[in-house]
Amino acid sequence: MPTVEELCRDLTEEHDALHSLLVDLREEDWVKPTPAAGWDVRDSLSHLCYFDETAALAASDPEMFEIHKRQLHEEFRARNTPDIALGRSIAHPRELLDRWQCGRRAYIEAILKVAPKSRVPWYRLPMSAASLTTARIMEAWAHGTDIRDALGAPTVPTSRLRHVCHIGYLARAYTFVAHEIDDPGDAVRLSVRAPDGVDWLWGPENASNRIAGDAIEVAMIFTQRRHYSRTSVQATGSVATQWLGIAQAFAGPGTTASLDR
Repeated sequence: MPTVEELCRDLTEEHDALHSLLVDLREEDWVKPTPAAGWDVRDSLSHLCYFDETAALAASDPEMFEIHKRQLHEEFRARNTPDIALGRSIAHPRELLDRWQCGRRAYIEAILKVAPKSRVPWYRLPMSAASLTTARIMEAWAHGTDIRDALGAPTVPTSRLRHVCHIGYLARAYTFVAHEIDDPGDAVRLSVRAPDGVDWLWGPENASNRIAGDAIEVAMIFTQRRHYSRTSVQATGSVATQWLGIAQAFAGPGTTASLDR
């Protein structure tokens, strides 16, 4: 398992790659719609900015984060608007970009000070510093993919995809619960071809249920950025096939990828 320091390095690289794409955008590019229904480029960055900031708060001041979480839940119930939870902002894109720069750096600074065995409070359950940072990598990559799709920019595969595949694999139990489906429990072997040609492996070697494919396509399926039928990822066995159709690496209610993606 990577250390928190190594994860923070990879998170910084993922953020830097996205920032280099956004820094020179024209005004009209910020309002281009992404494949996520109802979201444009600015919405996607606003979402990342909001949760990088709240993750920094959770790591640096757990008590204040718990107050924030209670207030958020109360406001959400009172107004019943998803924009609160999604972290949307009406800030000018340049102001938002600067704010995200501060927020993402604040998170790195805060999480590196968390004791290795401590748990950081989060919206559903507390997480380790490593798990929370892995989740931030997954979120940055997934929403960065939306932004790249909107702008017609390529999503270049990197070794950081291992974190996205890892969290997606570990989210299997949550995925079935979120979709209100009983998990048969059969072991699944996940074999992912990394950008450098080596195989990343999860699960027992002798498992009859298997999923295999390129890293970028597996990551897109786990984050619901591509429907599995539009990829070359292969599933063997009924449990693996069922999981591939509902795979979900992120928290929230059970959703599935659009066939249009």
